[in-house]
Amino acid sequence: MTNGSTPTVLPAGELHGSLGDPLMEVMNFLNEVTSRYPEAISFGPGRPYEGLFEVERIGEYLAAYQRHLVEDLGRTPDEVRTLLFQYGRTNGQIHELVARALRNDEGIEAAPESLVVTVGCQEGMFLVLRALFAEPSDVLLVPSPCYVGITGAARLLDLSVAHVPEGPHGTDPEVLRRTVAELRAAGKRPRAFYVVPDFANPTGTCMPVEARRRLLELAEEEDLLLLEDNPYGFFTRTGSGLPTLKALDERRRVVYLGSFAKTCFPGARVGYVVADQEVEAADGRRTLLADELSKIKGMVTVNTPALSQAVIGGMLLTHDFRLREANKPAADFYQENLAVLLESLERLLPPERREAAGIDWNVPDGGFFLTLTLPVPADNALLEESAREHGVIWTPMNYFYPDGEGGRCQIRLSLSYLTPQQVAEGARRLVGLLERSCL
Repeated sequence: MTNGSTPTVLPAGELHGSLGDPLMEVMNFLNEVTSRYPEAISFGPGRPYEGLFEVERIGEYLAAYQRHLVEDLGRTPDEVRTLLFQYGRTNGQIHELVARALRNDEGIEAAPESLVVTVGCQEGMFLVLRALFAEPSDVLLVPSPCYVGITGAARLLDLSVAHVPEGPHGTDPEVLRRTVAELRAAGKRPRAFYVVPDFANPTGTCMPVEARRRLLELAEEEDLLLLEDNPYGFFTRTGSGLPTLKALDERRRVVYLGSFAKTCFPGARVGYVVADQEVEAADGRRTLLADELSKIKGMVTVNTPALSQAVIGGMLLTHDFRLREANKPAADFYQENLAVLLESLERLLPPERREAAGIDWNVPDGGFFLTLTLPVPADNALLEESAREHGVIWTPMNYFYPDGEGGRCQIRLSLSYLTPQQVAEGARRLVGLLERSCL
């Protein structure tokens, strides 16, 4: 910098408005609290448990994919080198392998060309939202409360969002229908509804099969697309799981957002979109929505890293394209954590005690999350006290509501990142906080 010169200062008001949105500060605050209290037990992150990962297997998976290229596909050494080291096909290299796994694990019949392999599910959300929302009157519908990744993406893209209140079993299709009618009466076009039918983040709710069928019928009647996100479907108490919306989808109303973050490992940053809807151009030509998403992806990430795809592809090959079966040890681990958490809360806060205090929680059938309701505001001040005085961290539920006011007296407990012993101790510490604040 030249002597006497003044460094450039950018006025915050001239940056995109989303950067001043409190939603964008959610993760920063949680990370700050965690870094200041490293000894605290954290029910905050929705990460997989790291003890389930085996570093040496990464090389095995990569080797399995290389063998597949040579032995199954007949690739030459030069072609293998290009596939692993160079920019690759924008839609992805492992789309055929992913399609086979979807058929085995979910009963989803997806043509490989209808898949786009993405940099995590988050990129898939951005691609789909950017492609589908073309007019100012287009509205994205989301549950309330809702995963902040989709609402954050909509905010960055300046999309209009309408919130549909969740019930104890997820979104009620009839409540969604009324919301659609209200939007249309106001001159808006409800374009798509984002939904996590299995063990939703943050509530842990699961949508019954009959409600899933009604939701598909509603989508057809109301000309609505469904954006189904399914990170947690394998982690069930029963092990079999309910059919996904996409598996039940006979009219191609569902755009399926998938991720290998929980079922393989998040460090690979590999997700995918099943976008098998046809797109008709003005001249009558038809393409798949996947091809349109590819155009956007080419201008965003160019392609998904070939080495990441190779490792995930090798995992699919190694486990015979059956990740649900391969994830059984993980599912059992998370189920033990859930059982420990529920047993600890029940023992430390028996019915007569918690009912008198106005404390309650739901009992999910699987997934990573549980919702705890308190008689006092579960705000940042209480979280700070919890971390400092009691050594336990959690997530305020109001982070997941549009106005920051919903869920004011609720917390999200994530049980995935801890050992059963840490879960039990964390529950004990949490009840210590509640005894001081609520009982």
